Amino acid sequence: MYKVLVADSCAKEGLDVFKKYPEIQVDVKTGLSPDELCEIIGDYDGLVVRSATEFKGKVVDAANKMKVVGRAGAGVDNIDVPLSTKKGVIVMNTPGGNSEAAAELAVTMIMALSRNIVKASMTMKQNKWDKNALAKTSVEVLDKTLAVVGAGNIGGIVANRAVGLKMNVVVYDPFLTEEKALAMGVKKIENLDDIWPLADYITLHLPKNEKTLNLINKATIAKMKKGVYIINCARGGIVNEDDLLEALNSGHVAGAGLDVFNKEPVDADYPLVMHPNVICTPHLGASTVEAQVNVAIAIAYQIGDYLTKGVVNNAVNVASVDSATSLKVAPFVELAQKIGDLYRQTGNLNIKEIEMKFAGEIYQYPVNMAMNSFLMGLLKDSVEGINFVNSAMSATEKGIKIIEKKIPEGDDYASELTVSILHNEGTTVIKGAVFQGGIHRVVGFNDFVVDFIPAGNLLFTVNEDVPGVIGKLGTIVGEAGLNIANMELGRNKNKQAVSFIQIDGAIPANLLSDITTKIKAIKVAKIVTM
Repeated sequence: MYKVLVADSCAKEGLDVFKKYPEIQVDVKTGLSPDELCEIIGDYDGLVVRSATEFKGKVVDAANKMKVVGRAGAGVDNIDVPLSTKKGVIVMNTPGGNSEAAAELAVTMIMALSRNIVKASMTMKQNKWDKNALAKTSVEVLDKTLAVVGAGNIGGIVANRAVGLKMNVVVYDPFLTEEKALAMGVKKIENLDDIWPLADYITLHLPKNEKTLNLINKATIAKMKKGVYIINCARGGIVNEDDLLEALNSGHVAGAGLDVFNKEPVDADYPLVMHPNVICTPHLGASTVEAQVNVAIAIAYQIGDYLTKGVVNNAVNVASVDSATSLKVAPFVELAQKIGDLYRQTGNLNIKEIEMKFAGEIYQYPVNMAMNSFLMGLLKDSVEGINFVNSAMSATEKGIKIIEKKIPEGDDYASELTVSILHNEGTTVIKGAVFQGGIHRVVGFNDFVVDFIPAGNLLFTVNEDVPGVIGKLGTIVGEAGLNIANMELGRNKNKQAVSFIQIDGAIPANLLSDITTKIKAIKVAKIVTM
């Protein structure tokens, strides 16, 4: 008998699904503190959470029998995925189940801000008839410009609704192709900084990560139109709340619609929430009857199928394979994700087409897991909740064409993976190889021959192939107090050179400007974290 703990509220329809699995006992215990959860979590094989309960730190440590954690929703920021993986716990989510709900809330925020709906309702409840005053700040959305930052599933739905409202929709999403944008009826903006001054309304639909943290701040707000409206129904932390409050007080930002916050629940009398030009909701983006039923049913089936049949669906940290095949393809799955990670941090993200060529011993095995693994690494920063199941769909939604090729013999190695990425500046080619014992290495980068294990913190540079560059580079790295663990160099016939320098410990971002300022021959310097 397997035991599953439902630690957050779950629709009855989802709980009813579990009854179809007689091998599973379900306990519903919501509102537990971390200490209370730690006391009982060791008895359970499965866990269902929404956004309230965290599966992190000591809770993971105490979950000695845990086999699977399911998030009834897309985001898994309340789950420590790396720690779960290390402990052998599969993490699942339900991407797409609440997209309509989140998108509709964002559109509702736009309309409510424009027409002072909340203010009008509150003043009438105070027995006031402020028609004239409210009319002075009520505006129409017709022909106004909406900037959609992040055009994944939710952002794409918002853009579609806004086009229907006859708004001018501009979109920033580095993975959105021009052809897809044209089909959506929107205009793609290539550079994020270019979108701020265009918009009358800005709506955010991004995952929260290092690149999006505090994306809306004093500097970006200064580039926006005076009187702009900002909507965040994505994740708390994408908007710097202190900077937004300052802009609201100055009048530079006319209003904000916020469903998510840095700290949830917010403190009593929180100034941003209390501001008269802010419409706020307590993280209701996915909280519709329909959405909660959808995600509850989905996660119940996923956990039930995994515990009773070993079937893996919508997993964030593992692929769906039988054990025999897994042993054969696992090194390629890991190599592919590392290549995706590498390209995401070094390449042009305006991608049109990706060709993945598998050669040698891998030829006889299914390679879709490796392809999806590459896409997970590639799209990690732009698609929230991306996993093996939805990565190919996410790429297709962005207009990226995926081509698979398999040949029985490799050019140089017994087992090879060559990824060719066609983008708006040309084609980038990264080649990897798998060796005996499952060891995988990157062995080619465009026309540079290299050979290194893609792991840890890497300093990536491209420079003119002239004397003295490596010595100067090593000096700058040393003066920054960093230790070089390994250095791989390559050169081509065009008098260019490339380096992948593995560094012990984190690489400070300001090191890049120091390098490019002091060494004029270096044309590209980037930090890559594996």
